[in-house]
Amino acid sequence: MTTPPQGQNPFAQGQPQPPAPYPPQGSAPYAPVPPAAPGRRINKKVVRILAFIVIAILVAVGKWYLGKTDAETTAVGSCMHNKGTESSPDLKTVDCSSSDAQFKVVQKFDNTSDDSKCEAVKEATISYYQTGDNHDVVLCLKEVK
Repeated sequence: MTTPPQGQNPFAQGQPQPPAPYPPQGSAPYAPVPPAAPGRRINKKVVRILAFIVIAILVAVGKWYLGKTDAETTAVGSCMHNKGTESSPDLKTVDCSSSDAQFKVVQKFDNTSDDSKCEAVKEATISYYQTGDNHDVVLCLKEVK
């Protein structure tokens, strides 16, 4: 490379020009846009885990509620019908005005299998107890028929 003589512009016409800085100060019609801040994206894996947890809870609650017997869910004043036998009863809640109503619940004791508690209940003529699934219940019944 040759050195240009002193006093002459080395970038005169016909000579290669150095690149201009981008964007030139004051001449740009717009300013460069900075990159957008990363948004809060919900990770699909987290969504799947949360959905699984919610579904598992719903299934557990459904099994627990649907697994309860009428003896566990009945209330004092409700009427019952025995669909089973005397030695293997299967009590179902029925409307008290129904012809199927055989017994009326006069007292209910949760978390016990001590059916002797019904001896102290005046109106009770029959006691029924059910155990299992960590929920024991005693029903003191009176016959309605």
